[in-house]
Amino acid sequence: MFANNVCKIGIDCIGVGVGALISNEENKVFLALRSQKAKNERGKWEIPGGAVEFGETLEEALHREVMEEFGVTVSVIKRFNIVDNILPEEHQHWVAQTFLCRIVSGTPRNCELEKCDQIGWFSLEEAEQLPLALVTIDDIAILKSELQ
Repeated sequence: MFANNVCKIGIDCIGVGVGALISNEENKVFLALRSQKAKNERGKWEIPGGAVEFGETLEEALHREVMEEFGVTVSVIKRFNIVDNILPEEHQHWVAQTFLCRIVSGTPRNCELEKCDQIGWFSLEEAEQLPLALVTIDDIAILKSELQ
C-alpha cells in the first residue's frame, strides 16, 4: 500500500490544510512569496497557512501556522472558502479551508526564511497581477467580489 506503511500527507493520501486570508483596514491582503525550497507552488505568492496536524482543530492549526510563519496573532472574522487544491505536476492533493482574518497582535515578519522569500501587503488589484498559488487565486477573486 505505502512504502514502509507510511502515508505521505498530500501525496499518498489527501492532506487537510488551512489558510489565513489576512486583510487590513485598507482592504489590502497579506501575502508571502514561496521560495524555491518550498514543497510545492515554488515562486508563487500565497496566503499564510499549512497542514492540519492530527488532533488539531482547523482554527488551532490556523493560529499555529500564522504564528510559526509570521509571528502574529490573528482573529478569525469568518470561514471564507474551501477548495480542492490538486497539483498534478507535484502529485499532491490537499483540501484547504480559508479563514478571513485580521491581525490582532504583532507585526508580520518572515520567521521561516527557508520557505518564504518575501512578504508584503497588496491591494486586490496588485495581488491579481502577481503569480499566485491556486488557493490564493480563488480567495482573492471571492474577496474582490464581496467588496464590490
